[in-house]
Amino acid sequence: MTIDSLNESTAVIETRLAHGVHRVATTLLAEAAVRPSVPLSALAQLRDFLVVNLRHHHETEDDDLWPRIVAAAPATAHELGALTEEHERLDAALDRLAATNLGHGEGPTSEGIRAALHDAAVAVRDTVHDHLTHEEPILFPALRDHISPAEWKDFAQRVISTTPPVAGHLMVGFLDEVGTPAEVELVLAGLPEPVHPLLPAMRTQAADDLKILRGTGS
Repeated sequence: MTIDSLNESTAVIETRLAHGVHRVATTLLAEAAVRPSVPLSALAQLRDFLVVNLRHHHETEDDDLWPRIVAAAPATAHELGALTEEHERLDAALDRLAATNLGHGEGPTSEGIRAALHDAAVAVRDTVHDHLTHEEPILFPALRDHISPAEWKDFAQRVISTTPPVAGHLMVGFLDEVGTPAEVELVLAGLPEPVHPLLPAMRTQAADDLKILRGTGS
């Protein structure tokens, strides 16, 4: 399947892949949290990746993307405002996840730590999955109909330039799982040029870390 055959704009493709990453990553953290073979350090890395990226994603929507859409289509304001309210509920779940103390090492409290992380991760997973089912039927048509390629390029570059550098290799690994090679190439083309030579090493590191999280590697 090629990008052209999808009949989707670049904005829809890139957003769909970002949402796919959020679905897969939140599901993985909830599952990995109670897997005894997964080191707490690996769980902490995935947790921190999720908290940072989910917050940044919805903040850039609320503060930058929504105003662009509303400027072009004022009738979307009410629906986008409802999505912002859901983002606020997600923030509460992310606060709880971020506050989960993962400790240091695998001491006698490990089981309790994992249970607390699992509960917080499930809350984030369920909130994210429910939110995306509400958001996508609104957002995808709005991106297609009201955001020009030039405006999306400007927005996407702003997002990339302000994304906190937390476990960025995991983003590359998750993108490879949720997108076709052509789609992933489209997304990664927007990265700063100095990052491109690092992508093979990032993919290798991501593959290793994801195997550990899934209990299929050491």
